Amino acid sequence: MAYVITAARPEDAATLGPLHLRNWLQTYPNPAAGIDESWIREHRGSSATAEGITQWREFIEATSRHPDLHFCRVVRSGTEIAGYLRGHREETVTLGPMYLLSHAQGHGLGGRMMTEFLTWAEPARIRLGVADYNERAIRFYRRHGFEIAGERYLWRGRLPTLPMIREAPSADGPG
Repeated sequence: MAYVITAARPEDAATLGPLHLRNWLQTYPNPAAGIDESWIREHRGSSATAEGITQWREFIEATSRHPDLHFCRVVRSGTEIAGYLRGHREETVTLGPMYLLSHAQGHGLGGRMMTEFLTWAEPARIRLGVADYNERAIRFYRRHGFEIAGERYLWRGRLPTLPMIREAPSADGPG
């Protein structure tokens, strides 16, 4: 399969909203934490609704208008969107969400999307939250310079989440 990373287009929102929910349903179920399909649908199901799709479209359109403040890339395989990465800049840069469907993993696409994101974000400090039981994601983020930065917290009162930070590159670093 051939994969291409491109900027998201407004018409991609109709796919991205439901895909976001699909990714949550595949990635986050954890009976020990009380995270099941109904909890995920309660807290992320709106992404697949008309309102959620509209929010995706608005974010993508904002990315076109303000590329310095918003970042959105998708991984395409033919007509399918197989992954995405979003981020935005406020006081710090926030990365998330970032997902690849299982068949798109292991091809270096996550690293390529991350490289594009880091190029966009730098030289800022970058933060994200990751489920504490998503060990694969934690390893991935560590390979890209993120470290756990603080205590675990419960997102929406249930999802055990670790804050991770990638500090801004030092001005007196190698170069």
